[in-house]
Amino acid sequence: MLLGRALAGTPSGESPLTFTAELPGRESRYAPWPQWLPSDIERVFVECGIPSPWTHQADAANLVWAGKNVVISTGTASGKSLAYRMPILTTLSADPRATALYLAPTKALGADQLTAATDMTDTLADQAFPPIWPSDYDGDTPLEVRQWARANSRWIFTNPDMLHISLLKGHQRWAHFFRNLKYVVIDECHSYRGVFGSNVALVIRRLRRLVARHGGDPVFVLASATSSEPGAAASRLIGMPCEEITDDGSPHGPRTVALWEPPLLDITGENGAPVRRAAGSEAARIMADLVVEGARTLTFVRSRRGAELAALGAQRLLADVDPSLPQRIAAYRAGYLADDRRALERALSDGQLLGVATTNALELGIDIAGLDAVVVAGFPGTVASFWQQAGRSGRRGQGSLVILVGRDDPLDTYLVHHPEALLDKPIEATITDPTNPYVLGPQVLCAALELPLTDAEVMEWHAEDVVASLAEQGLIRRRRHGWHVTAGATPHAAVDIRGGIGSQISIVDGHSGRVLGTVDGGRAPATTHPGAVHIHQGETFVVDSLDFDDHLALVHPEEPEWTTSAREVTEIVIEDVHDARNYGEVTVALVQVEVSHQVVSYLRRLPSGEVLDSVDLDMPVQRLNTRAVMYTITPELLEASGIEPARFPGSLHAAEHAAIGLLPLVATCDRWDIGGVSTALHQDTGLPTVFVYDGYDGGAGFADRGHAVIADWLGATREAIFSCECASGCPSCVQSPKCGNGNEPLDKDGAVRVLDAVLTAVRR
Repeated sequence: MLLGRALAGTPSGESPLTFTAELPGRESRYAPWPQWLPSDIERVFVECGIPSPWTHQADAANLVWAGKNVVISTGTASGKSLAYRMPILTTLSADPRATALYLAPTKALGADQLTAATDMTDTLADQAFPPIWPSDYDGDTPLEVRQWARANSRWIFTNPDMLHISLLKGHQRWAHFFRNLKYVVIDECHSYRGVFGSNVALVIRRLRRLVARHGGDPVFVLASATSSEPGAAASRLIGMPCEEITDDGSPHGPRTVALWEPPLLDITGENGAPVRRAAGSEAARIMADLVVEGARTLTFVRSRRGAELAALGAQRLLADVDPSLPQRIAAYRAGYLADDRRALERALSDGQLLGVATTNALELGIDIAGLDAVVVAGFPGTVASFWQQAGRSGRRGQGSLVILVGRDDPLDTYLVHHPEALLDKPIEATITDPTNPYVLGPQVLCAALELPLTDAEVMEWHAEDVVASLAEQGLIRRRRHGWHVTAGATPHAAVDIRGGIGSQISIVDGHSGRVLGTVDGGRAPATTHPGAVHIHQGETFVVDSLDFDDHLALVHPEEPEWTTSAREVTEIVIEDVHDARNYGEVTVALVQVEVSHQVVSYLRRLPSGEVLDSVDLDMPVQRLNTRAVMYTITPELLEASGIEPARFPGSLHAAEHAAIGLLPLVATCDRWDIGGVSTALHQDTGLPTVFVYDGYDGGAGFADRGHAVIADWLGATREAIFSCECASGCPSCVQSPKCGNGNEPLDKDGAVRVLDAVLTAVRR
């Protein structure tokens, strides 16, 4: 019924639906309360509406109680928090000195978990248990509350950033807390990936060594969305073996999952390519149609501004149907005040609001129940995130609808035509590489400042070369008790664990002097060049100047109708070969490369995708030392595949673009985390060559993952191009929004032929 209503609003012609599936519901499977759980604590859980634990909750809690590190990888609303609350409350109630640490990737999730923990511990305190006094400890916590929490709280709720910059840096002040630390909870651990995840992995290793120094030995409990090999990913994150719990005993109602490809419009984009209706606009229309039916609907979009625009778009459509309906639509995103956020959550849960457009702020942990439909405007980046968002529907056991609206993007095109990649077991893997020297070096300095590093620790972290390099630079020196940072060093402030590597460019509002944030220096030209449109917490700015010497980008407030995308000239040089496989006329390799970028212009585009103009720039050359996956193919094989020499550049270029778009299918990255180069004759190989490289110094593990599963990755790339309905190439298949050559030349048919030749060779 709901899907029929959504379809009823589409223009006449070919249906935008590419696939629908009816997924059956799942019944609850309960387990008895653990025998070690005190009856008073069991009573608290029962009074909170939990009559018995589900099987996965009990299994995980028993492993934690036995002293095992555990990751619980189950679906949205499966109550993963109960699995760690049982042992934590039991231990902290029995031992008045015991402490626990909780880490969350977002403030909203941490605040929700703190509220629940406070309610439970207040009840226990009334029953004469030792006080636990859970407390937050983050950048927004007032100084007096931080001081109180450090002295009194036995359950600290914080985030990896604050752990790095405050708790570990000032670990002497936390000696009593670390000495008695029994449990460390890492919530939504699947979000720690790429450079961010690699940094967090090293922060966790620093935590472990300092806790051990103070006499503590905690058990780690990790919670994750359903993902591939969660035990292995969790073990890489914490640096220790980790058991996994994946058999989900929680119930959910039946779901209809629909894949939706917006239609092509009459307008044209870059080089005359066809343009699809924007996913955000399509999602707003679908939400409006569902709200007319009285369906409580959550629409996920990829940006804060997009959430506001989707809500406004739905409100405008509903005003023509029923003047009372627009006020029942709202936007929800990070950056709202806590009171406003809570009011929106209550209004959605109790039915006052029928439709909410949101970023992923409502993806993690927030308890929103009873929704009838979820609309996902654009694939959110990982299969795990898609199911996290989809799981917000039908949370009281009733049937529900989930619609994925594809963007004008190769990955979205592939998924709406290949539902098995979305509905079957996730094929992506969480990528972290804590041995990346560009990540490891600054973290080693932080660790050595906190506590001198022993030679054994240097070996355990695979940091011998990094330490030798730091010593040559005079940043660290060997003394009797280990490696010490040289006097006056302040390495903690220089580390941006959220993903920046290298010098940071500060973005400052030139009118007010307000610092809006930072961007990694290596990526700044492509995102903060003069004229670029920059969005910060829903506000839009335009960049006036970018100064690399002063590490400063000045901006002014403005809300132009267009967005911008940089055009770059890129050269790539092979410096080392880590692995190479020869398949006759095709060679596949994982290589170390130096990439030289120069931003030469930018395009201005309307939201529809239409290009307004191109603006020339004069920017300095930027250099990146990173890892790349590459393949070469002989000219003879290309010609035998039906590609004459004049078509080599366009065919390779189109295959490269599509491969970049599809790498997030097999590695947890965004296409903006990676780059590519293709050439009909590369100076180092002497052959037609395609590179896809990590966009971070030292690499982030994405190219390594592509190299490991190259047949699956390039097979999906080939299918995405072949499935696209355009005649000669468009943003849904081979055009790239960040192409340095203005998407010229591109040969869609040639790309399919290139990939067929490579796949035939590697699969032989």
